[in-house]
Amino acid sequence: MKALLSKAVGGPDTLVLDELPSPEAKPGHAVISVKACGVNYPDVLIIEDKYQFKPARPFAPGGEVSGVVKALGEGVSHLKVGQRVLGNTGWGGMAEEMVLEASRLIPIPDAMPFDTAAAFIMTYGTSYYGLKDRGHLKPGETLLVLGAAGGVGLAAVELGKAMGARVIAAASSQEKVDLCLKHGADAGVVYPQGPFDKDSAKALASQFKEACGEHGADVIYDGVGGDYAEAALRSMAWEGRFLVIGFPAGIPRIPLKGCDIVGVFWGAAVTKDPKGHQQNVKELFELYTAGKIKPYVSEHFPLAQAGEAIKHLASRKAMGKVVVTME
Repeated sequence: MKALLSKAVGGPDTLVLDELPSPEAKPGHAVISVKACGVNYPDVLIIEDKYQFKPARPFAPGGEVSGVVKALGEGVSHLKVGQRVLGNTGWGGMAEEMVLEASRLIPIPDAMPFDTAAAFIMTYGTSYYGLKDRGHLKPGETLLVLGAAGGVGLAAVELGKAMGARVIAAASSQEKVDLCLKHGADAGVVYPQGPFDKDSAKALASQFKEACGEHGADVIYDGVGGDYAEAALRSMAWEGRFLVIGFPAGIPRIPLKGCDIVGVFWGAAVTKDPKGHQQNVKELFELYTAGKIKPYVSEHFPLAQAGEAIKHLASRKAMGKVVVTME
């Protein structure tokens, strides 16, 4: 089988397409024939050893997949060979086949396309855990989403609307804001390219305040960081919740405000609270079935060009989800 491997620390250009033996199903595990793999920001970090997890090399990036069960290890009873599934893998997904714990595989509806399934669990799982369990978002509250046209950002926009919030989508271009409006955002903010001097930061804070209204944002979902976070925080409502998702624009400076700053580490939450994760997954599939959420896959790349897919995501030009397909 083919796999795109990280053999040395570096960017997407260091990845190598190689042939590997097909994996075998160990007890409690399953082998799946991968059909599609979602590309996420952790893929940018993990190949440069900048992520929370540092797998031994060589390894394939790719933290979420969809495919078909090829083989089952001893003790696996909730899956069957030939079943369509998605999985949260951490890494290893940019390969034609992979083995992982069977408990990390979730059956998907027959009508759910593989590219949609591969773009589902990481973004919606992160955003739902953040908004529901960490942000305690309530109907009628105002949600400000930074980086709103990216994978997790667009998921947060859709979920915020499904949860009854007023959603303000902030992104770096009108095209991106327009996409968010199509996916349910009530209003949008086009922010300029940072970093910002004092006057520019003040102007951006004024944009956020105007969009959020006099009350301010009850929850801010920040997938950007840097100077954007500081400006957004100045639009925060009293005792609001500022959710730290990621910081591709850098570590932010935090002004003194009467709010909670909350880290969102979905990967750890899945392990530490499996029952809560299972309930969230159940609710996410109910929302998908009801047509309230649906991944927007903007671009597809073949496995041989998966490095370009990661590079494209790192450029912050991607909208919605980028997916690598094996066929």
